[in-house]
Amino acid sequence: VMKLLESNPQLVFVSRLKSLGLSGASTLLLTLFCHLFINESDDMVAFHQLEFIFRHKFEATTMKNRMMNGRSELQMRNLVEFSNASGMPDRTLYCLTREAKKMLFPELELPSVNFERMTGGMTLARDIKEKQLFYDKGLMTNIDDLASLLEEDNYQKVRNRLKDKGFRCGFACLFYGEPGTGKTETVLQLARRTGRNIMQVNVEQIKSKWVGESEKNIKDIFTNYRKKAEDLDRVPILLFNEADAIIGLRNEGAQKAVDKMENAIQNIILQEMETFDGILIATTNLAGNMDKAFERRFLYKIKFNRPSLEARMSIWRSMIPDLRESEIRCLAERYDFSGGQIENIARHFTIDSILHGDASDRLKTLISHCDSERIEKKNGKRIGF
Repeated sequence: VMKLLESNPQLVFVSRLKSLGLSGASTLLLTLFCHLFINESDDMVAFHQLEFIFRHKFEATTMKNRMMNGRSELQMRNLVEFSNASGMPDRTLYCLTREAKKMLFPELELPSVNFERMTGGMTLARDIKEKQLFYDKGLMTNIDDLASLLEEDNYQKVRNRLKDKGFRCGFACLFYGEPGTGKTETVLQLARRTGRNIMQVNVEQIKSKWVGESEKNIKDIFTNYRKKAEDLDRVPILLFNEADAIIGLRNEGAQKAVDKMENAIQNIILQEMETFDGILIATTNLAGNMDKAFERRFLYKIKFNRPSLEARMSIWRSMIPDLRESEIRCLAERYDFSGGQIENIARHFTIDSILHGDASDRLKTLISHCDSERIEKKNGKRIGF
C-alpha cells in the first residue's frame, strides 16, 4: 500500500492522504476504510473486517479497545466515527466522517458533502412575493393562529413559558390535504409575514446510493438548522415539503437494505423531533399513510380541504379580475377545482390571450380550458388478478 501511495503522488486522494501526516498504521487503516466505502459500498465497518492488517493479535486487540473508546488516532483526528445506522452511535461499527469524505473524495460530490443540494439553500423572507390565499373559515382561523404564534414577540414569550414549565420548546406543524390546496404556498406566506427565512429540505437528495450516507445526511440537516437558528436574528422555518417518503409507515422486520435505510432515517427524525427547538413544517398529500410515531410529535395538524364555493369564487376573481360575477359563479359552481388547478387554467388563459388576442367568447374559452384540466379516467377491464 505504501509503495502504491509513493508511486502515485499525482492523485488527489494520495496527496490529501499524505497531507494528513498520519502514522503508518493509521494511514493503512484509513486506506482500508476508504477501500470499503468506495469499492464495497460499506459505511458500517465492524472491527473484524480490519483485523487482517495487524501483524500480531495483541496489536489488533489494542486497536480494537482504542476504537471502542473513541481513542484511536483516526477518531481523535475526526476522520473516523461511530456509525449511526440506527440513529444512535454504535461503538461496534465505524465509518468515515463527513469531513474525511469531503477532503479525500472531492471528485465524488457526495450528497452529504454538498449540503446545498440537500437543502436547496435558504429562501429569504424578503424575497418571497406576497400572494393572496383564500381559505374556508375554520382553516383561516388555524392559519391566523399559527401566524400569530410565529410573530417574533409571541414566539419568544410562548417559547420561554413552555421552557419554564418543562415542556418542549419546538413547534412542529403538519399541513396535510389534497394536492393544489395551498399547503406549500401557505408556508411561504407565513414566512413572509413573520420575517422568517425557510430552509427547505430536498427529500429525494437526502437518500444516497452510498450505504450510511442517507442517515448522515438527515443528521447534518438538523445540525445545520441548529447552527442557522443560532446565527440568525430570527429562527428560520425548517420545511420538509412533500414529506410522504419520510413520515410514512415504517417497514416492520425490514430485511432489504433500502427498507432498513428508510427506517433508519425515520428513527433519526423521530429522535431529533423529541428535542427539536425551532420551527418545523412538513407538508403531505398522504396523511393517512403517516406512521403513528410521527403523529404525536406534530403539535399543529392542519388539514387543507378543497376550497368551498365561496373560496373558489374568490380565487377565480383574484386570478382573472376582468371576469363578470355571473361568469365567476358559473365556473365556480360547475368545477370543483383546487386553487392550484384554477391557477393553471388562469395561466393557460393568459398565454392564449397573449398569443391569439382576447377571446370573443371568454366564458366558452375558459370552460374549454377547465375541461382540458380534468384528465378523463375511463373504466376499462381489469387485467390479471
